[in-house]
Amino acid sequence: MEATGTDEVDKLKTKFISAWNNMKYSWVLKTKTYFSRNSPVLLLGKCYHFKYEDENKVLPSKSACTIEDRIIAGNVEEFRKDFISRIWLTYREEFPQIEGSSLTTDCGWGCTLRTGQMLLAQGLILHFLGRAWTWPDALNIENSESESWTSHTVKKITSSFETSLSGEREPETPTISLKETIGKCPNDQEMQNEIFHRKIISWFGDSPLAVFGLHQLIEYGKKSGKSAGDWYGPGVVAHILRKAVEEARHPDLQGITIYVAQDCTVYNSDVIDKQSASMTSDNADDKAVIILVPVRLGGERTNTDYLEFVKGVLSLEYCVGIIGGKPKQSYYFAGFQDDSLIYMDPHYCQSFVDVSIKDFPLETFHCPSPKKMSFRKMDPSCTIGFYCRNVKDFERASEEITKMLKISSKEKYPLFTFVNGHSRDFDITSTTTNEEDLFLEDEKKRLKRVSTEEFVLL
Repeated sequence: MEATGTDEVDKLKTKFISAWNNMKYSWVLKTKTYFSRNSPVLLLGKCYHFKYEDENKVLPSKSACTIEDRIIAGNVEEFRKDFISRIWLTYREEFPQIEGSSLTTDCGWGCTLRTGQMLLAQGLILHFLGRAWTWPDALNIENSESESWTSHTVKKITSSFETSLSGEREPETPTISLKETIGKCPNDQEMQNEIFHRKIISWFGDSPLAVFGLHQLIEYGKKSGKSAGDWYGPGVVAHILRKAVEEARHPDLQGITIYVAQDCTVYNSDVIDKQSASMTSDNADDKAVIILVPVRLGGERTNTDYLEFVKGVLSLEYCVGIIGGKPKQSYYFAGFQDDSLIYMDPHYCQSFVDVSIKDFPLETFHCPSPKKMSFRKMDPSCTIGFYCRNVKDFERASEEITKMLKISSKEKYPLFTFVNGHSRDFDITSTTTNEEDLFLEDEKKRLKRVSTEEFVLL
């Protein structure tokens, strides 16, 4: 009886924490984000110019963006559709209990795991759907600027809280069904894309069976000394994602791998070896690789000298985003305008969605409105991600990124380097487990910092 009473108290405490968290972050979601019409907006390698939409002026020269950028002139809706199509993974509550704990939510501690999931999800979108893909229903989901998300959230929290006390759960009903979505697809390719869209999201479901779900990531995190309820740093999450992809047995995932840079160094031969390793003898194709580079953009605070480098990274077609944020508060950075970073926030706590059902709702996996944050507010500890489809793609990307590193570093050492050869050629003897331990000391330092968790209105 005592244990049961303790569990009920824990559940009640969790519910209050989730309610308070959502009251706080619903104001953030409701707040409008302003974009300048005089500056280009970069989103994961695509460049948008809003000024051209309403003004009869010549399109700005291509020098405003990098050579690799695809310029899209003057269409705000195209930018919105592109942004909303990215997969948004947030805190969830009332999911199956995490093994070894009484937790049924990651509210308050799982934000870096969620931003890591978002980065991996973007890599999988590039792998299976390509950068040009957008979700056909992206502009049909609830818009926080046209409707008060806060009032909607309060009603949802109240309803959720009341049903949790009564022991009942209100079923989640999809407003955009799979049948409706597929019915809008004009050809087999778009239908196939929608099936993969759902499949990718299902891999991140909050259940023990989801290959990249929170439950699995926590299991892999135990090897780094982490457990459910702990705070995870971006470096540790990089290694957890690598392990999750290595252990994935789904047939569709055998053509992709993850490489994590060691001591801010990418060893080219090690990457190529991972890409060339085939799971089956009859498959001679190169594997795609997601390269994760944990870095520090300064000491206790981010060095503004690195701003141009971060902009350059987010301008690349290879970039799958940055796991970063403010101290003890992780965001998924996907773009920028001027000196502000564009991000998705995982801190909004949503109800568990059972992705095992055929027609599970998609709306809560897509963020309706982008948010911006000053680069100066960024925590220096982050992990940068790149996607390369094959060895040739990696070689081209490494050359381009190396040039960018040389330009941005000026007279300082570059943030990270690409080196020919294997790590063993340079007496790098640390094992995979030790690689994970390299980031624990840095993470402990971050935990000691005081975070106000303030939201900056721009």
